[in-house]
Amino acid sequence: MQVPAHFEYERATSVDHALALLAKWGSEARVVAGGHSLIPMMKLRLARPEALVDINDLEELAYVRLDGDALAVGAMTRHADLLASPLVGEHYPIFHEAERVIADPVVRNRGTVGGSLCQADPSEDLSAAFAAVGAAAVIRGPDGTRQVPVREFHTGPYETVVAPGELLVEVVVPVRPGGWRDPVQGAQRRDRFEAATGGISERSERGWQGPGGGSAYEKVERRVGDWAVAAAGAAVWLDGDTIGDAGIGLTAVGAAHFHAPEAERFLRGSPATDAVLAEAGRIAAEHCEPVADQRGPADYKKHLAGELTTRALARAVKRARGEA
Repeated sequence: MQVPAHFEYERATSVDHALALLAKWGSEARVVAGGHSLIPMMKLRLARPEALVDINDLEELAYVRLDGDALAVGAMTRHADLLASPLVGEHYPIFHEAERVIADPVVRNRGTVGGSLCQADPSEDLSAAFAAVGAAAVIRGPDGTRQVPVREFHTGPYETVVAPGELLVEVVVPVRPGGWRDPVQGAQRRDRFEAATGGISERSERGWQGPGGGSAYEKVERRVGDWAVAAAGAAVWLDGDTIGDAGIGLTAVGAAHFHAPEAERFLRGSPATDAVLAEAGRIAAEHCEPVADQRGPADYKKHLAGELTTRALARAVKRARGEA
């Protein structure tokens, strides 16, 4: 039987209380939410914190809501709740697609968005999805609150910019013009779409983001719910037939900070053609540095990085055009 080394247990009742407990224990404390990653690591003695600060009572951090021009996701939002959110599906279907391939219902019912990001596993799905859409992490600590782009949040495998005494409290995703950013224009777009299709709910479930913007997620795994062999997320905003902006997130393929800036730069201002999307996939793969492991050799993972990037971009473009 595997058991962790001895540790002290503290249960926080609010964000302020959690910060006080983290200050009390300093660098020897670890935060536990879902616990699906941390507890197994403790059993293997790969992690040996002196104290665990349990934040499962922090309902104030469990939400998905529109906050001005941003989609705000609380750090204690369970994977299942992110998957079930119609607001998420309306604006960024990439998250629904990523959540469907994360582990299994048991893990999704308990695991949290913040826990996944802070675990910083190199094969983690949500980090790639948040990187693709240009999200930012909101971190609270003794010196106040700061925002860090998700693309700068991870400093290495299992390492983040969250310092001892700090707590990830929220992830903010900008709502781009391709969605319902402006309340008046959004209502007009919604009315036009409902008139044309007979209702928005059916199309939203298929992942429509509104005129101009689309997103998608593609993953290859050895078995259902497994860590990715390779995965790619894409978000695209069109100006006519031209790509006005694009984001690409990659996981399990050695992409620095879970994204592909070189491919993104190539896409901006380019026509949204199959050839352009394929070239973007090639560029993304070229800058990946996967390692061989039990999930496959490095050259196979690099091939997947390019192919999955191209597929995700193609589906994102279709959604941006209202075709899927």
